[in-house]
Amino acid sequence: MSESRESYPAHWEADIVLRDGGTARIRPIVPDDADRLVAFYQLVSDQSKYYRFFAPYPRLSAKDVRHFTHHDFVDRVGLAALVNDQFIATVRYDRIDETGRPSGTGTEAEVAFLVQDAHQGRGVASALLEHIAATARERGIRRFVAEVLPENRKMAKVFTEAGYTQQRSFTDGVLHFELDLAPTEESLAVMRAREHRAEARSMQRLLAPRSVAVIGAGRNPVGVGRTLLRNLLAGGFTGPLYAINRAAADPTAELGELDGVPVHASIADVAEPVDLAVVAVPAEQVPDVVADCGAAGVRGLVVITAGYAETGLDGRARQRELVRQARAAGMRVLGPNAFGLINTDPAVRLDASLSPQLPRRGPLGIFTQSGAIGAALLEAAHRRGLGISSFASAGNRADVSGNDLLQFFEEDEATGVALLYLESFGNPRKFSRLARRVAARKPLVVVKGGRDTRSIPAGHAAAIRRIADSTVDTLFQQAGVIRVDTITELYDAADLLAHQPLPAGPRLAIVGNSDSVGLLTHDAALGAGLQPLLPHDLTTSATPDDFRRGLRAAIDRPDSDAVVAVVIPPIGAGGFPSFPGSGLISRTNLPPVAERLPLLDLAPLAAALRDSAARARDAGKPMVVVHLAMPELVDLISEPPAEPTTPAPAPGSTPGVAPGQAAALVPAGSAPGAAPAQAAASVSGGSVPAGSAPGVAPGQAAASVPAGSAPGVAPGQAAASVPAGSAPGAAPAQAAASGGAGVPTVGGPAPSAAPGVRGAPAVTAAEPVPGGSAASGGPGEGNEPPAQPRAGRVPGYPRPERAVRALAHAARYAQWRVWSAEPRAFPEFDDVAEQRARAIVAEALGGSKEAVLDAATAARLLACYGVRVESGDPGPKEPGAVDTTVSASVDPAVGAILAFGLAGVASELLGDVAHRLVPATAAESAGLIREIKAAPLLFGWHGSEPVDTDALELLLLRVSQLVDDLPEVASLTLEPVRVGRKGLTVLGAEVRLARLPARTDLGPRALA
Repeated sequence: MSESRESYPAHWEADIVLRDGGTARIRPIVPDDADRLVAFYQLVSDQSKYYRFFAPYPRLSAKDVRHFTHHDFVDRVGLAALVNDQFIATVRYDRIDETGRPSGTGTEAEVAFLVQDAHQGRGVASALLEHIAATARERGIRRFVAEVLPENRKMAKVFTEAGYTQQRSFTDGVLHFELDLAPTEESLAVMRAREHRAEARSMQRLLAPRSVAVIGAGRNPVGVGRTLLRNLLAGGFTGPLYAINRAAADPTAELGELDGVPVHASIADVAEPVDLAVVAVPAEQVPDVVADCGAAGVRGLVVITAGYAETGLDGRARQRELVRQARAAGMRVLGPNAFGLINTDPAVRLDASLSPQLPRRGPLGIFTQSGAIGAALLEAAHRRGLGISSFASAGNRADVSGNDLLQFFEEDEATGVALLYLESFGNPRKFSRLARRVAARKPLVVVKGGRDTRSIPAGHAAAIRRIADSTVDTLFQQAGVIRVDTITELYDAADLLAHQPLPAGPRLAIVGNSDSVGLLTHDAALGAGLQPLLPHDLTTSATPDDFRRGLRAAIDRPDSDAVVAVVIPPIGAGGFPSFPGSGLISRTNLPPVAERLPLLDLAPLAAALRDSAARARDAGKPMVVVHLAMPELVDLISEPPAEPTTPAPAPGSTPGVAPGQAAALVPAGSAPGAAPAQAAASVSGGSVPAGSAPGVAPGQAAASVPAGSAPGVAPGQAAASVPAGSAPGAAPAQAAASGGAGVPTVGGPAPSAAPGVRGAPAVTAAEPVPGGSAASGGPGEGNEPPAQPRAGRVPGYPRPERAVRALAHAARYAQWRVWSAEPRAFPEFDDVAEQRARAIVAEALGGSKEAVLDAATAARLLACYGVRVESGDPGPKEPGAVDTTVSASVDPAVGAILAFGLAGVASELLGDVAHRLVPATAAESAGLIREIKAAPLLFGWHGSEPVDTDALELLLLRVSQLVDDLPEVASLTLEPVRVGRKGLTVLGAEVRLARLPARTDLGPRALA
């Protein structure tokens, strides 16, 4: 038997994540692995050798080594799992015939495993079984057989829990297993459950390290590495911190410590284990750093360094090598060109990022690909008083992606709502599967940038899939993802979803003291697809008790699912900000008598609204507030003020309101916590100035970083931007430019930490009360973690359309939750002739890669699925009949997509087409018809007779099943489909066939 029947199968190589979150590489065993095999075998215990060979087998002979390293990759295949280029486990199969003898034609193979004892329990054998089964199926093997000693319980468990159809027997003291290798629903579920646990664990290792080293921290006070070290200290990281700078090897450098943290020349010099390394060295030094980290047993890397795929082909090659090198050493990589990682868990307090302050603790988990957007997200959350559980900005997304964070967010109890900013997809099928599972447990809100695929950043080199935006909408809709367009809308929705119950339906009660704002809210709700009740106007003279009674009535109504409280300041009240048209409610230019009017005491009104919100929550109904320039009211509703500790107020003033405070409040109509510059640049789609992205390479010119940008910019930044006595890494220009409303700086110099001991306690700036503006003081000062927003937080919005848009997102998501909880059932048609259809497809394709069917063949193929195409003259069009179009096409990134619209101008010119992923259920088919804007024409518009939509739904289901059964059908169009009052007629059909690449999402687990 030849040992070179097939060339080396490089496509069998794969990086995998193991059960504990570490990585390994799987690849075929080749003759050059002889020394690796011998070294591996020497580290295996005698007991494990006995379990493998059923007898004492202390060493491998030269003949054994040759046998186990020389394969033909067809009848005899061996795979190994490697870490740091050394074997940790092996698996092999040998094809056999029905008698159990070696064979070149059989469909069975004997399989055997050997795992180094130090790596047992990490899920290595389970991963190897998935991969060796895939290679065997590729080579025509349909069944594995294996014999296991009864005391080898671990190996027996690998087989029994694999999910394959199997038979087990016990003969002559040996367990005998037979596994059918065809994937089953159970085997896929097992594989995906293991994938989920492993990838979630790998993210936990990054986000909750026991110790951190900053590689590249130096004397430059504004250098990237020094800034990262300072941010870790300021955040109060609870584990040991180390600084790594190769200049420390020179005794004359006198670089023993930085900010109280011990400095080592290499990570190899650190005596204790290091879990996470934050890398901020020039790109050309990164390979040596990664090699040192792998040898030292580091578990994960955050690579801030830029200069990779975003710079061109050479940078892309460096990026691929970075990932290959790190994974081979068992490490995951966030980055390169990353903004960093944050975990606000009080037991961790990790700020391994360019953010100068650890955010307040809260229920929002955030992932972003863009560092600039990541900074904007952190700032916007701070200004709105929203807390964060964890944050990751992946930069070029070379390894860790949004899919990995979804796996973590699903398991993380501290994350109540997952927020993602995505610019590209690496694996859309996997994203859809994970998003659907996560959304079934907690809301998932996504800002999807790059609607025009030409705008996807060049750095995203990890298998980008360019898919149509309409396809993205379909994918999100069926997966339960809430898609928004801006950061403002993202947090509007998140605030509601995190702090209020989901509405049971779309019915909205509106109560307030302004009929005009109430009507605007009503109209905005209609436009958002909600069902608003007529507003209840309490008049402008409404008292707090009037609000309490009116809201109680609205909450208690059986025909309301959510409540909006509309609040404007009473006419004549003082103490509110000045803005155009505010003369009625401001003290500006008022007569002397009016100037002596006391400021309005908002506490009674806040108490009424707070009590009403609690009543609504008890009733399972969300309540939000639409206010006119009253953010301080939202503060009081969400967080009652503490007992006063200041002297009694002066006559004529209101307790708790300092003189002159009103002038600093947010102008009317502005978003609470909206940064003006941010809204103009980041939110509205403006480009980020060149050089402002985080993760710039050391030595980058300071001129490329705008004044007031976040810390962590290039080391060449002018030191003059950090005045003496200011916080390390702070940008004074930022505070001056934004009126003190930007990300607050850290107060005072970074405290010291003893060498090799835990990081210094946190020193955080004053933060706003949840819901308030950045200018207001609040809890979370000093060394204690910022307080988590109260469960009773009531979202407040300065404009009606923002409030109802958030409610509409919540209502649709709640409806999806109900729908997704029911099992997806697909209809079965008794008249389907699948085998005949397959024969037609095979004959039409022949040896070609593509084929367009003629009309007769297309009609024969469709007839196999009960779809009759009218070949003759259909005759005159029935009065009231509607011509429609039904189509299906395959997008290699996401699979087959079913589409429906009206024939002609509506779909071709106006794009009035609805989509669903295949296979579609009956409910999805019905929703597809009703989703298009022209749907009323099908259901009796202006007194016309409704057409037979039941027949149309059945047609859609038959087409869905055809495309799902026959993956070679690349596109199918039925047009026109004339639908009458009873039945329909298909008047034209076009079918294109193509041999598409095999689906990778059904194969063994592997990192992209």
